[in-house]
Amino acid sequence: MEGKLKALHAGISVGDMDGAISWYGKNLGFRVVSDEYIQPLKSRIVFIKNGDFEIELFEHDDRKPIPQERLAPNSDIQTIGTKHIAFRVEDMKALKKKFLENGVDIAHEVTMGTDHVMFVRDNSGVLIEFIQN
Repeated sequence: MEGKLKALHAGISVGDMDGAISWYGKNLGFRVVSDEYIQPLKSRIVFIKNGDFEIELFEHDDRKPIPQERLAPNSDIQTIGTKHIAFRVEDMKALKKKFLENGVDIAHEVTMGTDHVMFVRDNSGVLIEFIQN
């Protein structure tokens, strides 16, 4: 394949769609661009967008909870599969303050070289990474 690739979206299964829409809007500034129920998939599918990036949220009729080992970054890397979405941020302190004010579950913080890294869990427990360098 020639040419550059551009990320279009990431897919996340959630336990509570309305809660996820609220969480991603309040904490990360995403807005809904489409919302539909797909009968063959037995799922409500909502696309949310911030800038040029979209997240496709799935709420399956028979959803299963996230496995315990997927809740922490260091144990999650042992499980095969996609790990998380990462976002570059300009002001980690301000973001953390907002998260704390909003009751966001901060899972892990570390400095690696010049990078400040913070993982949070969304309202379904899905890990999201933020990096400031």
